[in-house]
Amino acid sequence: MAAPTKKDAPESPMDRRLKIYFLPNLLTGGNLFCGFLAITKIVEANLESPYTSIKAALFFILLACIFDLFDGRVARMGGYESPFGREFDSLADIVSFGVAPAFLVHRIVLADLIPGVPQVGWFIASVYLICGALRLARFNCLAEMPKEDGGSDAFMGFPIPMAAGLVASLTLFLMWWEQKNFAAGNWRYLLPFILLFLSFMMVSEVKYPSFKTINWRTHRSFHKMVTILVVLGFFIVLWDKVLPIVAPMVFIIYLVYGFIRPRISARIRHEIEDDYDDDDYDDERDRRS
Repeated sequence: MAAPTKKDAPESPMDRRLKIYFLPNLLTGGNLFCGFLAITKIVEANLESPYTSIKAALFFILLACIFDLFDGRVARMGGYESPFGREFDSLADIVSFGVAPAFLVHRIVLADLIPGVPQVGWFIASVYLICGALRLARFNCLAEMPKEDGGSDAFMGFPIPMAAGLVASLTLFLMWWEQKNFAAGNWRYLLPFILLFLSFMMVSEVKYPSFKTINWRTHRSFHKMVTILVVLGFFIVLWDKVLPIVAPMVFIIYLVYGFIRPRISARIRHEIEDDYDDDDYDDERDRRS
């Protein structure tokens, strides 16, 4: 005779309610709003110096990256993660980091990449958009799968916000380069090749750090805190002069890091990607060993 099975406790109506948390979704809404404003500025743009509308669009794309950087962290810090927030974030990302950058590059260079054959331009832009959507869909599927003990929080494939940030920052750099008259040439024609390369990287299996294990409550040394404050102050004061140079460097370093990440030691990787107190590090090392 089979042993009687214990019935599962009935799910309460409170557990079945859709959980929508205000602050993380407010930041995600800011991300989506910036993406929409970027698209409107691209539509209105006059492709002649000083590129006022294009610069505004680039600013909104980079601002959307900042919103996207903090919405998930705010949710994790407050324990406000939910399926709704993850899906809303993906919808916002495909607009701000998929449609807006693809439309930006199409407007600047792809529309007349090959005179008389506009189909090539919109095809390249659509490849980036589709690969970005596939990247987000894969991320959501992997997030639903149970994670093994000691499993990595690394992203699989180049994150679409970083791809959009790289496209936007390189566009800003190329406009800055042209206005400074450092060298003549059609540098903007590099953007289609960069767009295709980033399309491949988004759906690749190259792993990138998510920095989800950074503990914002960690006690930092006095010298480290002073260094961070000085760097932030320098950037805030001179942001209009250093942004066209510093922003592309940050995104390029992150892109290259994915290739060298498997070739560096676990200790160095930990120092770059994680941020624990010393006791926390010892506990984490024991857990993973």
